Amino acid sequence: MSTPSPTESEHASVAPSSIRAGTIGAIIAILLVAMNLRATLTGVGVLLPAIEQDTGLTSAWGGALTTLPLVMFAVTSPFVVRMSNRLGTTRLMVVALAVLALGTVVRSVPSLASLFIGTIILSAAIAVGNVLLPSVVRQHVPASHVHIVSSIYVTVMALIAGVSSGISVPLANALPGGWRAALAWGIVLTIPALVVWLLRLRRDSFVAPARSDAKPSPVRMPWKSALAWQVSLYMGLQSLVFYTIIAWLPSILIGTGMTASQSGWMLFFFQGMGILSSLSLPIITRGRQDQRYVAAIVSVFVAAGFLVLLIPGQGILACMLLGLGSGGALALAMSFQSQRAGGYVEAAALAGMAQTIGYLVAATGPLLLGVLHTATGAWTSALFILSALSILMAVAGYQAGRDRRIPHSAFD
Repeated sequence: MSTPSPTESEHASVAPSSIRAGTIGAIIAILLVAMNLRATLTGVGVLLPAIEQDTGLTSAWGGALTTLPLVMFAVTSPFVVRMSNRLGTTRLMVVALAVLALGTVVRSVPSLASLFIGTIILSAAIAVGNVLLPSVVRQHVPASHVHIVSSIYVTVMALIAGVSSGISVPLANALPGGWRAALAWGIVLTIPALVVWLLRLRRDSFVAPARSDAKPSPVRMPWKSALAWQVSLYMGLQSLVFYTIIAWLPSILIGTGMTASQSGWMLFFFQGMGILSSLSLPIITRGRQDQRYVAAIVSVFVAAGFLVLLIPGQGILACMLLGLGSGGALALAMSFQSQRAGGYVEAAALAGMAQTIGYLVAATGPLLLGVLHTATGAWTSALFILSALSILMAVAGYQAGRDRRIPHSAFD
């Protein structure tokens, strides 16, 4: 286990009472950001038929619109560490939330170009939040509670994602602007988050009181660390699994004889199981810094779920296994990005690396699986491959789940 980094040592010098006083406020700020990381994205899929009909967008361009955020996540993530080194975590988070609000508005302007430009802008802002949150958790939450707070904010992300999917069509039917107005609803979450972070920036609450003018030493992403690659591989494979399920599960279930309506409810059930899993994880792992077996087990659940999909009439069992496994894997993948770093600056660097790899894999996975299905005319090969990748995820999770820290020298 490595020695604490300079940034962690400085944070440790803060009086315990000061840390306790700021922890609740920090968690509230973290959860407000988490609410904004999926709200503007998950409603696009259900609104896509209306968008295509109104704008004349082809199915190919509609698919590009839904894949664009993942591509932007992968493109933006490597630069977040550099921006954080220059601006500081809090200031950069404020900028990201302001840009998210701007992108949300631009996307709803009556123009096809604005639809894509706004999506690019808001996706880049969300990528910044994705990378910074593990760093903020690492900085302001006691090490023994990092996995708990990570699980909570992942749960909040999932809940808001489900709400966004559910209310987007009713909002489009009720609001004067139709689907454009429905796409903008997430701004009601962005503005409060921006206000809270502006207030925290003004009070300088996110800088160690011992030296409020001090800037942490710049760090780089730990490309030469084996543990960092294990964390990144786990992040990448769980992202591939999740986004592939979101993209193709209804089609797979329809192929087994379900109706489109039934497959939609099964996707909802899958997401509900994921929320249950991420909520249960802190209870299962309470007091344990070593999470090897939990990370491996939830991955095996996913592998089993893909195989069960091959059995006719077992859709509910398959979705239960997939939801429990992928929900737990996501919560662990995010907590590893905080836990395996020596300090909060290093956590941002590790998160930048893990999410760069993760979203590159996630963006290509559903596309490649669709090509495989087209080539074979069936889902059997695709499901076997997904199951094998899930076993690989179990191996990566077992390694990443060890109670170890990446040496500070790996970030130089």
